[in-house]
Amino acid sequence: MHSDPVSIHVDGQVLAGTVAVPKTGVPGVLFVHGWTGSQETDLGRSQEIASLGCVCLTFDLRGHAGTESIRQSVAPADNMNDVLAAYDTLAAHPIIDKSSIAVIGSSYGAYLAALLTEERPVRWLSLRVPALYRDDDWTIPKGRHDRLALAHYRQERVDPADNRALKACTRFEGDVLLVESEVDDRIPHATVANYLASFRRARSLTYRIVEGADHALSDPAARRAFTGMLVRWIREMVVGAR
Repeated sequence: MHSDPVSIHVDGQVLAGTVAVPKTGVPGVLFVHGWTGSQETDLGRSQEIASLGCVCLTFDLRGHAGTESIRQSVAPADNMNDVLAAYDTLAAHPIIDKSSIAVIGSSYGAYLAALLTEERPVRWLSLRVPALYRDDDWTIPKGRHDRLALAHYRQERVDPADNRALKACTRFEGDVLLVESEVDDRIPHATVANYLASFRRARSLTYRIVEGADHALSDPAARRAFTGMLVRWIREMVVGAR
């Protein structure tokens, strides 16, 4: 906290005043949606978190929403560039504290969010049902990935040395929220376990399971449960740190 003197003019008089100003700006929160999703899924959560005193940014990845027509040509490398551009847009906001940025990713977006921590400063990281992809598929359009091979890969124990997203997690030193869906038919527990084991240097690691939830949180009760988990974590970690 620092103080700035001000002059208050009233009825021909000048009164001396002092404005107390926080040393840090406002925390920023970046949302990254999953494959075939859109920012629409995060708008409600972003509004709740914004009410806590954060600046939130949601956006549509390339190949989604307004650019869905090019989806079949979009590779993970392309969407990573989208995430970097979105992060830079958020960080450039004049009231953002650039040392206090949280990233919230779901599924494919969680995979990209983990990779983002290698490229930009991230203080808080929330990953819901994080997907995992083979490094060899990085520049291949996602629609052309071998789904059967990928399903087998996600059941394996993957060493962080062999996967760039998991390797990024081993280097992350901030706070982590990792959320699994109890009846997920896309991201098996083995994949979540690979992420859990990779956060070796995290300042804190919170792991939660949304009971009865599928991958997409199609049940309204499951959506509410996850939103509650996320908002409580943001309140504790982000708001509590101010």
